[in-house]
Amino acid sequence: MKFYSTNNKDLRVDFKDAVFNSMPQDKGLYMPESIPVLDDKFLNNLDQYTLPEIAFHVAQNLLGDDIPAVDLKAIIHDAINFYAPIVELEKNVYVLELFHGPSLAFKDFGARFMSRVMSYFLKEGEKQLDVLVATSGDTGGAVALGFLGVPNTRVTILYPKGKVSHIQELQLTTNGQNIRALEIDGTFDDCQALVKQAFTDVELNESFRLTSANSINIARLIPQTFYYFNAYAQLLRKGVNKVVFCVPSGNFGNIGAGLLAWKMGLPVVHFVAATNANDTVPAFLKTGVYEPKPSVATLSNAMDVGNPSNWVRIADLFDQDVDTLKELITGYAYTDEETLQAIEQLSKNDNYVACPHTAIAWKALKEYRQQNSPEDTAGIFLSTAHPCKFPDVFKPEIAEKIDVPSQVAELEKKESHAVSLSTDFEEFKRYLLDNA
Repeated sequence: MKFYSTNNKDLRVDFKDAVFNSMPQDKGLYMPESIPVLDDKFLNNLDQYTLPEIAFHVAQNLLGDDIPAVDLKAIIHDAINFYAPIVELEKNVYVLELFHGPSLAFKDFGARFMSRVMSYFLKEGEKQLDVLVATSGDTGGAVALGFLGVPNTRVTILYPKGKVSHIQELQLTTNGQNIRALEIDGTFDDCQALVKQAFTDVELNESFRLTSANSINIARLIPQTFYYFNAYAQLLRKGVNKVVFCVPSGNFGNIGAGLLAWKMGLPVVHFVAATNANDTVPAFLKTGVYEPKPSVATLSNAMDVGNPSNWVRIADLFDQDVDTLKELITGYAYTDEETLQAIEQLSKNDNYVACPHTAIAWKALKEYRQQNSPEDTAGIFLSTAHPCKFPDVFKPEIAEKIDVPSQVAELEKKESHAVSLSTDFEEFKRYLLDNA
């Protein structure tokens, strides 16, 4: 399979180049030159396949011969070695729990797959791979654990000072080895801008072999399609074959993967994009005008993105057809106060503790279903992170319901290391060059 830049469809690279270069020099994003539609026999019988089997079939159709089948199977079985169940909270309302991986966030799907793909392609004796990643919360932790100890790689994580939770920060700053953390005195958008600028800087590209682990990397996007197909498989086992997915959305890679799955034939009735106060996309879906704006800090910090990178991929998927996008996607945005109310309602009504991002998705799904409520259609909202990662958000009576995984207690025992930098690109560049 060849991949083109969203800014230049005449540009064609293979999967390996797209993974290692992550972002074309023209500042577009890579997309597959064709999107295969999976056969009906596979789609209608998804319930007969395991998650790794589904993942292999989807990945093989997207990648073709870029990775031999036996190697691709090994990568998937190593990377996707945890489960992602749907849990029914009320009739036809399910939560898709994506936090059962090592970093307790949905980013484990993309980060673990990508790290193993890079390791597979990285040949002995080649120049060290320097992975740059901006995080608004969960990406950094998943990437750190995905790459920890991988030979001939080094990961530099940029995160916004004071805008990630305590546990998220520990996941970023306590790894050591080939993982280092930079605390940027700004927002996630500032971190992302620094990373993007680094990829187009001539001196840095001459000095380092740079790649990204953000969702701008196509190897992050592809494995996120796996859990949409797998969630539908679980619905089929319950006798349901119509579904609406509600996705808490920040940089829009998560819902972008869902839309890619839809393009591949997954029979999704509708998508709901749920955001916090950073409502660039919901506003666009209402007005047809796309106006990026500076991000604002919220309780759902992993969604604090004012200019989502992956929106260009979504627009490309639909050939910039705004009308079709509006037919398939509905957007909702909520305040912190509404988020806290949603957390309390979920705890009280369903005895379920949800992280702030998950609570926003639940609220958006409920609102959508009130306005569009076919009885035979299930609604699945995505739970993107374990609630234990946000202890300061919950009232004591809700917090005590949380079952804290053992790895969180282990994090507290580790020493934290981070370097503080401003948002100035030259300072960031000098840090990279001085610490080569």
